[in-house]
Amino acid sequence: MGSLFRSEEMCMAQLFLQSASAYDCIRELGELGLVEFRDLNPSVNAFQRKFVTEIKKCEEMERILVYLLREIKKADIALPEGEVNPSAPLPKHVMGIMEQLQRLELELSEVTRNKEKLQKNLLEMTEYTHMLRITRHFVQRSAERDTAQTQYEEFPVLERESVMDYTSMQRLGAKLGFISGLISRVKLEAFERMLWRVCKGYTILSYGEIEETLEEPVNGEPTRTVVFLISYWGDQIGQKVKKICDCYHCHLYPYPTSNDERAIVKDGLHTRIQDLHTVLQRTEEYLHQVLNNASESVFIWMIQVRKMKAIYHVLNLCSFDVTNKCLIAEVWCPVNDLPTLRRTLEDASRKSGATVPSFVNRIPSNDTPPTLIRTNKFTSGFQNIVDAYGVGSYREVNPAPYTIITFPFLFAVMFGDLGHGTLMALFALWMVLYENDRKLKKTRNEFWNTFFEGRYIILMMGMFSVYTGIIYNDCFSKSLNVFGSGWSVKAMFKNDSFLLNMTHTHSFLTLDPNTKGVFNGPYPLGIDPIWNLASNRLTFLNSYKMKMSVIIGIVHMTFGVILGVFNHLHFGRKFNIILVFLPELLFLLCLFGYLGFMILFKWAAFTAQDSSRAPSILIHFINMFLFNTQGDSSQTPLYTGQGYERVRRSSEEDISLMRAYDLEEGSSLESHSSSSDGQSEEFDFADVFLHQSIHTIEFCLGCVSNTASYLRLWALSLAHAQLSEVLWSMVMRVGLRVDTTLGVLLLVPVFGLFAVLTVFILLVMEGLSAFLHALRLHWVEFQNKFYSGAGTKFSPFAFAFLHTSFENDGLL
Repeated sequence: MGSLFRSEEMCMAQLFLQSASAYDCIRELGELGLVEFRDLNPSVNAFQRKFVTEIKKCEEMERILVYLLREIKKADIALPEGEVNPSAPLPKHVMGIMEQLQRLELELSEVTRNKEKLQKNLLEMTEYTHMLRITRHFVQRSAERDTAQTQYEEFPVLERESVMDYTSMQRLGAKLGFISGLISRVKLEAFERMLWRVCKGYTILSYGEIEETLEEPVNGEPTRTVVFLISYWGDQIGQKVKKICDCYHCHLYPYPTSNDERAIVKDGLHTRIQDLHTVLQRTEEYLHQVLNNASESVFIWMIQVRKMKAIYHVLNLCSFDVTNKCLIAEVWCPVNDLPTLRRTLEDASRKSGATVPSFVNRIPSNDTPPTLIRTNKFTSGFQNIVDAYGVGSYREVNPAPYTIITFPFLFAVMFGDLGHGTLMALFALWMVLYENDRKLKKTRNEFWNTFFEGRYIILMMGMFSVYTGIIYNDCFSKSLNVFGSGWSVKAMFKNDSFLLNMTHTHSFLTLDPNTKGVFNGPYPLGIDPIWNLASNRLTFLNSYKMKMSVIIGIVHMTFGVILGVFNHLHFGRKFNIILVFLPELLFLLCLFGYLGFMILFKWAAFTAQDSSRAPSILIHFINMFLFNTQGDSSQTPLYTGQGYERVRRSSEEDISLMRAYDLEEGSSLESHSSSSDGQSEEFDFADVFLHQSIHTIEFCLGCVSNTASYLRLWALSLAHAQLSEVLWSMVMRVGLRVDTTLGVLLLVPVFGLFAVLTVFILLVMEGLSAFLHALRLHWVEFQNKFYSGAGTKFSPFAFAFLHTSFENDGLL
C-alpha cells in the first residue's frame, strides 16, 4: 500500500544474459513481471532481427491452435475448468509440440473434409428424393387433365397455367426434353422471367416448394428451396435452359422417363440415405472424440506457444556484445525489486546449466522513468478513475487513496437516498461475494463487464448513499420518523395560536418556533421528518443543500492545494511553498474560505428568535468584492467589527491636499517601477514571469468557476429527490389509493412498474449522471490543484496478460 500514495522509485538496469541461459532468464522474468524492456534495436527492421525464424514457428503453431480451438468451440466442447499456468517450453521441446500439432491438424482436416463430403452427398440425395416426389405430382395432374379433355385442339394455347401439357407438344411434332432440379426460393422469380425472355415461350415451367428447410453443408444455414421441372422442345432450347440453370446455381438431377424407373431410383436413394446417415453418425462420433482428446491439451499448448513467442519478441529487443556470446538488455525496474531480479537471474542461469551466470547492473539515466503504482482488486478501480484523466508523473502524489473516500462521498451527496443506496449496495455486494465465478468473469457482454470490474466502486457508492440518505432522511422520497419529530403542534393549540375550527378553514398552518413547546430541539440524526409534510420543504432543502455544497467544495479544493505541498517538498522546490502554495492558499481561504466561515457562523449565531435580523451572506460577499462599506441600510453586520469605515474629509481643502499627495505618491511609484523594469531587463525572467502570470490568472478564475461548479451537488441532489417523489406520486400512490378489494390485485402490477422504473431511471440513469458529475469534480476541480498526469504507465513484461488476450480474441 506504500506505493499507492506515490509511485514507486524506478531505476534503469542492464541485464547481461549468457546466450545459453538467455531464454530461461526471460522466461522466469515473464512469470514474475518485474521489468519493462527497452528496444535497443530501434533502427533494425522486424524481419531482420535475430529470432525471426523462431517467431515464425510460433506463429505457425499458433495458427494451428487457433484452428483447433475454434473447432472445439464449434463442437460445443467445454475446455478444462480451473486456472492453468504452464511454463514456456524449452527450445528443444518445440519440435515435438510442432509435430503433434501438425499430425492433429492433418487428422482433423481429413475427418472434417470427409464429413463435409458426406453431408454434401446426403443433401444431394435428399434433394433428389424431394424432386422425384414433387415432379410425380406434376405428371399426375397433367394425365388427369388429358383424360378429362374431350375437345380436340388444333393449336393448343401454351401460355396458360404452369402445368405439363405433353400431348399438345407431341401434336406439334416436337422432340420433348426435361430438365429438373432445385433452386433457392429467392431466385425463383428472376429465374422464371429469364426463361421466358430467352426461350420465347418454348418452355413450360412447373415448380413446387419443399415444406421443410434444408441446411447448406458449408455454412449450416437453413434455406428454402423450390423443385422445378422444365419441359422444352428442341436441342437448342435445351442448351439455353441448361446455361440459365448454371447461371442461377441450380442443382440439376436426372429426370426419369417412366414410373418404373422412378420407383427404382427412389428405392436406391432410400437405401443410400440410410447408409449415409449411419456413416455420418460414426464420423461425427470420431470427430467429437478427436476434439475431446485435443481439448485436454490444446489450451495448455496455446499458453505455452504464446509465452514462447513473447520470449522471442523480448530477445529481439536485446543487443549482442562484440563476441556474440552475451545478450545485453536495458530494463526499467522498481528499486525494491532489484534483489529479486538478481536472485531470479542467478536461479535461471543455474537451472539452464550455464557456466557463467547472468547478472544485472544499475546504470544512471536521464530519461523519465515510467510510473508504477501497485494496486489490488479493491484499489484498482479507483486507480483506473485517476489514470483515465492521465497517468501520474513519476513520483507525483497519487490522488487514488483519497479518491477512495471522496469519490463515493460526492456521488452520494447527489444520489442520497436510503432505499436506492441499499439496492445499489446489495447489488454490488452480490458481485463481490461471487467475484470468483467464471460465468460472471468470462462474459462477452461489455456492459456487464463494466459493472463487474467496478463492483467495489459501486459498493462504496451504495454504502455512502445509505449514509447521505439517512442524513437527508429520504427513503424512496419518504421520511422515516425513528426518533420522533422535534416539532409539536399541540403547543400552538395550548397557547391559543391555533383554534380548532382553523383546521377546517385553512389548508396550511404555520408553526412558530418562538412559541414555547413548539420546537423541542433538533432531530438526533439527519433532517426532521416533519419537513416532508411542510409546504416550504423545497425552499428549506434548497438553502440547506446549496450551502452544504459550497462548504464541501471549498474543503475539497483546499485539500487539493495542500496536497501540492508534498510535491514541492519531494521534488526539492521549497521556494514554491512560499511563492506558489501560500499565495494560492491565502487567495482561496480569504475569499471562499471566508464565505464558508460566514455560512457556518450564521448557522450557529442566529436562532429562531433573531432570524429576522439575520443578514444576507450573498449581499455581504458581493459588497466585499465591490469594497462597498455602507451596503444596504437594512443589512446588519454578521458579527461585531465586520467591515470598516473611512474617515470623512472635513473640507474641500483637505480633499485637494490629499489628491495632490496621491498624485505625488503615484508619480514616485511610477518612477520606482520604471527603474525596476530597467533592472529586470538585465535578467531573463520572461519565461518564468509568463508562466506564473498564466498560472495566477488560471488559478484565480478557476477558484471562482470551480466553487460554482460544486453547486452541481445541490442541483443533482434536488433533481434526484424530486424525480423520486414524482415517481412515487404518479405510480405507487395510484395503487395505494384504491381501497376496494381489487386494490390488492392492482397493487401487484403497480409495484412491478414502480420497481422497474426505479431501477432503470433512478438507479441506472440517475446513478450514471451522478457518477459522471463526481468524475468531473475530481478531474477538474480537485486534481488540477496538484496533479499533472503527464507520465507513462509502467508496462512490465508479464505472462499474466496472455489470458486477457485470449478473451479479446474470442477463444474462451
